[in-house]
Formats: sequence, C-alpha cells, structure tokens
Amino acid sequence: MARAPLLQLSGITLGYGGNPLFAGLDLVVQPGDRLALVGRNGSGKSTLMKVMAGLVEPDAGSRVVPPGVAVGYMEQDPDLSAFATLGEFAASALDDDLGYRVAMVAEGLHFDPDMPVATASGGERRRAALAKLLAEAPELLLLDEPTNHLDIAAIGWLEAELAATRTAFVLISHDRTFLRDLTRGTLWIDRGQLRRLERGFDGFEDWRDTFWAEEDEARHKLERKIKAEARWAVEGISARRKRNQGRVRALADLRAERAAMIRRQGTADMALDAGSSSGKRVIEARGLSKAFGDRQIVKDFDLRVLKGDRIAFVGPNGVGKTTLLKLLTGEETPDSGTVTLGTRLEVAVFDQARATLDFSMSLWDGMVNDPEMSVSGRSDQVMVRGAPRHVVAYLKDFLFDESQARAPIGSLSGGERARLLLARIMARQSNLLVLDEPTNDLDVETLDLLQDVLNDYDGTVLLVSHDRDFIDRVATTTVAMEGDGRATVYAGGWSDYQAQKAEALAAVEGAPAAGRTAAAGRAARVGGQAAQSKPASRKPPPGLSFTERHRLEALPALIARLEGEIGKLTGLLSDPALFSSAPEKFRKASEALAERQAALRAAEEEWLALEERAGS
Repeated sequence: MARAPLLQLSGITLGYGGNPLFAGLDLVVQPGDRLALVGRNGSGKSTLMKVMAGLVEPDAGSRVVPPGVAVGYMEQDPDLSAFATLGEFAASALDDDLGYRVAMVAEGLHFDPDMPVATASGGERRRAALAKLLAEAPELLLLDEPTNHLDIAAIGWLEAELAATRTAFVLISHDRTFLRDLTRGTLWIDRGQLRRLERGFDGFEDWRDTFWAEEDEARHKLERKIKAEARWAVEGISARRKRNQGRVRALADLRAERAAMIRRQGTADMALDAGSSSGKRVIEARGLSKAFGDRQIVKDFDLRVLKGDRIAFVGPNGVGKTTLLKLLTGEETPDSGTVTLGTRLEVAVFDQARATLDFSMSLWDGMVNDPEMSVSGRSDQVMVRGAPRHVVAYLKDFLFDESQARAPIGSLSGGERARLLLARIMARQSNLLVLDEPTNDLDVETLDLLQDVLNDYDGTVLLVSHDRDFIDRVATTTVAMEGDGRATVYAGGWSDYQAQKAEALAAVEGAPAAGRTAAAGRAARVGGQAAQSKPASRKPPPGLSFTERHRLEALPALIARLEGEIGKLTGLLSDPALFSSAPEKFRKASEALAERQAALRAAEEEWLALEERAGS
C-alpha cells in the first residue's frame, strides 16, 4: 500500500513585484526521500524551502502536509532574543525528558550549549539552530546550507547522522561531497521551473548539461525556422497577389514563442591578473610559534611557499587557521621564529567575515569609494586591472543587474556578498591571493568558475576552506592544523591528506612496540617541512630513480585532473552563443583547452614510457 506524501505543493506561484519567481510549481516529497535542491544564486532555492516550511505564503497554489507530520526547517538567522543560552534555545520545543538530545547533537556539532546568546557568533547561532532541528526529529528535515560555518569534522558528523537516519530530507548546499554522499534525488530550480531527477547529485551535472544542449538545439531550430518563414513572407510577396494569412499568423506565433523563451543566466566573467611577477620564494617560515594565553596556535612550524603554490589550511573551527594566515603574511607577529616575505609581493585578501564590506553603502558607492579601485575625478567608473570601466558594466560581469547597483550591500544574499568581494579582489593586480572561506554561499557553477580562474592564475594562493571537493580541485599542498600547536604539511589536496594520514597511522600501529615511538615521531615530523610526494602505494618499481618513481605515481592524478578540466572547457565551448556574447572568454577557453590537451598527451606518453621502464 502506497504511503501518503509528507509534503505536496501544487500550482505554486510567487513573485515580488516583477516577473514571478515561480509559476505553477508542483512538488511531492515522499517518506524516505533524500533530495538535493540546487540552482543558481538568486534562483529561489531558499524561498522555495520557506514555502515548503510554511513560512512564506505563495501568491497562488496550495501546500498540503498530512495531519501528524512535522516539517522542520533550519533557520538561517534565528531569533534567540528570548533565551539566555544557546542550549535553552535548542531545547525550547522539547519535553524535559528529551533535553539530552541537544547535548548529543551539540557534541557532534562542536558548540557549547551553555554559551550565552549575547556572546555567540553568527556561526554558533546557526549551529544552535541546526542542533534544535536535529533534536526535535521531525518527519521531514529542510536544511538550507547546513554546512556553512561548520568545520570538516562537524560536517563529517552531520553527514554520518543524515546517512543513518530514515527521516526524509531536502538539502541546499554548495558542498559537492556532502551532496554526492547523501542524496538519492535532485530538484533543480531553473528560471522559475522545478525539474526532478531520480538520481542523487552525482548525476546532476551531466543531466543539466544534456538538458541545456537540447534546449540550445531547439532554440537554434526555432531561429532557423523563423528566418526561413520571414524570408518567405518578404520575398514571396511579388510572386503572389495575396498573402497566405495562415503562414503569416504562424510566423507571428513562432516569434511569440521565441520571445517567451527565458534565456538562462550566464556565468560570472571572472578573471585574475597576477601583475608583476613575485620572486620564486614567496614566504619562508622557520620555527614559527604563536600562542594566546594557554592556547597554542602553532609551535616550531616550518613552511616554504614558492611561486605558484596553492596551499590549503584545514582544521577545526577555532584552531587558528586565520591566525596562521596572518602570521605568514606579516599581519600578525609570532612569539618566536621568523617569517621572511619574498620580493615584489602584491597581496589581495578575501575575508571570511566580509569586514571590508560596508553594509550601509550601495554596491555603486562601495566600488567607486574603494581606494584601490577609484578613478580620479570620476564617480561612475572603477579601475579594473589597470583600465577604467563603468561601475555598472563591471558589476554585470559578476551577475548583478543595473537595479541592484544602488541597493545597499546589506540587502544582498550571502552568495551575492561573496561575488561582490570577489569582484573587488579581481579588479586589482595581485600575485599572492589569501582566500579565507571563499566558497561559503557560492553556487556550484560559480565555484566551478572560481576553481578554473585559480588554476589559471600565475600567482600564489593561500586558502582556508571546509569544502573538501574544492580543496581537492585547487590545492597542491594541505596544511592540517590539529590543535595544541600541531600543524602538519601534506602533499596534494584533501583526499591526499586523508590517505597519507591513514598510512602514517597504519605504520605506527603496525610497528613493533620498540619502534612505535620512532615511527610516531617520523609521522609527526611530516609537518616540519613541505611534503614533496604522495606516499608509495606499492613497492617502488625497479629501474627508476627516486624522482622518476615519484613522477610515475603522481601522473595518474595529473591525467585525471587534466581530463576533468578538458571536459569542463569542452562543455563551455559547446555553447554556440559564447563566441558572439563573450569573445574574450571564448578565446581564453580555446587557448586553455589546447594547452590542456597538449599537456594530457604529454602526460600520457610520459606515463607509458615510465611504466614500460618500470616493468623492464
């Protein structure tokens, strides 16, 4: 016997003055559903979730929830003014005998239930809202960006909890790994329409790209048909005394159909200019130590950063990742040790707290009043990588429309604020980028573009992020901060770090008792200097030098990365409108594709040659 849906939306229409955000939207959520809700920033994901939660009333349509079914929604900005502590808020809807649930969830999410509301940060308030939802255990969970402000350990705990639950849930998240591991269906909001794929997020991007390709083909066929019919209407008049009125009306219908088509939003036109080249050595840190009272941030830490490195810093919230960034860039002074900065450095910083944004200013004023972007004597232009641009034109590159230019920055969504900060950073020349949590609130397409821009950047990148997929795609080195001053350096991204850490622990556990202390010491000392290679996964092949063995083991990852980048560039260039709408982007993408194809051929040939030598 079929079970009743947990939630049903029928004919939902909603707008805010202009074109409707949704029109005639239908949705059914069944028991056991695990759904990803995806779409571009501004497409209406959060608004739809609030409609699902019953917090926003649509202009038309109905929302049906069966009696006895509880729908829980994680508030982004919860009102805690009536509560003294975070724990009181989280337990406010629970019976006294169920209060233990809050303590269990709080431990997994790493927040203190006894923390006073008055001193809690925005991230701690959001964790309390997530704890409140999980402790209440409704039949349907609605989770809007639940991983924002969580460190990787807390994200892993939440992932395990959701994987084990039988409760249905709908997720909005930018974290690909989180979505891939948890979802079994995908809801896609695109230009006011909701489409459903009965597969998890892992299959979404191929499905989306196929849909867009079919849509482009249908649009091109329609354009060709309109041109043919228009030519008949004009050229055929002299050969006929009377028009075929049916065909004229059909031509008008075709033109109306074309006008009704909603063009999909393009991608932001991001670019970075490394300006003057830095020296080969960017940062040299030796014996670095820093503590605040009894709290040790780093101790005897060494790191050499060379030009072109992409170094990710990972670890629990509060461990000191931002402080270490400031030590390495000279903004903070160490208690002991030295930091030597390279020559000709031009630093640009993406601040996770968005402290450089004045929320009372309009987007326009925030851009033209930036000392590094202002154009002398002009209030309508900004300096972008050495050339003046009209402020609205530059804002449009980052997907802001003209009506938003005079809106206050404080009215922007989290994703829009992140894009605005990226616009300001990318307007200036820099050869050292310091990115502190740049991925929060960005949609998947913008994350893809940011990754491509960073991979093409000629400068050096220091990155703090909790997005495991993004770290894997961008980082060449990972610094794991584990507390008590321990900071360990691993080659590669997040997955490489996990593999190397597991191998080091296995070596310690498998060593004879007398040798464990020495083995543990060797594992810990990996952090004293930058790791140069991934751990060997098999016996070193004979006939190869140490460097060649390292190269042979590194090549498969390089080949996989190049294949992924070629696929994305090929998808971008498959858009027939790209050449006319963005010729510079088309040129750069074509050059990048040719470069990566050549690099892939060379890597494959090198791997074959080394593998043959190893086998011999």
